[in-house]
Amino acid sequence: SGGPFEHPYDVLIDDLHARNNKLKVGDSMQLLAHTFRVCGIVEHGKGARVFISLDTMQNLLESPGKATLFYIKVDNPSRTQEVVDRIKNMGLQSYSVITIKDYLSQITTAAIPALDVFIDAMIFIACAIGFIVIYLSMYTTITERTREIGILKSLGASKLFIVNAILRESLLLCVLGIFLGIGLSFLAKHFIPVLLPTLSVVITFPWVIKSALLALLAGVLGGFYPSLRAASQDPIAALSYE
Repeated sequence: SGGPFEHPYDVLIDDLHARNNKLKVGDSMQLLAHTFRVCGIVEHGKGARVFISLDTMQNLLESPGKATLFYIKVDNPSRTQEVVDRIKNMGLQSYSVITIKDYLSQITTAAIPALDVFIDAMIFIACAIGFIVIYLSMYTTITERTREIGILKSLGASKLFIVNAILRESLLLCVLGIFLGIGLSFLAKHFIPVLLPTLSVVITFPWVIKSALLALLAGVLGGFYPSLRAASQDPIAALSYE
């Protein structure tokens, strides 16, 4: 909606930025310590979310006739590196000439110092919490079923039978939790962009598999000791448990 620049302090924004900030054509917005008028709204995916005229930007930066960077589109993407080498050989060695792939790699999460360590720490904490929750849940369940376990043992149930029954219950709870968690994740992926249009949410299949395996591992470890403890109970003491 709207149209192109008509005045020096006009600004174009994309539809996601407009929706996220509740802006429409004719509204004012603060940018670079100046007040701009929204003259138009464009479709997202055009390289930026906010656009102002080149002359206005040069005047604000006190750099008339200069530009920070240029984008060059090649006809054949497979020859991108060849174009980069040709530009450098034209006497422009003092300028930074890189491909868009290399440029984007500088602004990814991998380029942020210690971010990978932070993510790994959060994953470890989440796994530890999951293990503790499952362990406490199974421990409480076994304590509440002490009498039932005593009845099973008095009827001849082996330790392996009791351990197997408890571990199967633990894994069943984990599987149900995995499907519920994955479902809620995809549901959140659908609703988060509605509330925050500029926030991108990506759920990759390898991470779904990793999280499912971690949950199953936590279920096995969390239910293993309580199952051994239950299998080691004395039948007479278990039958008299209140």
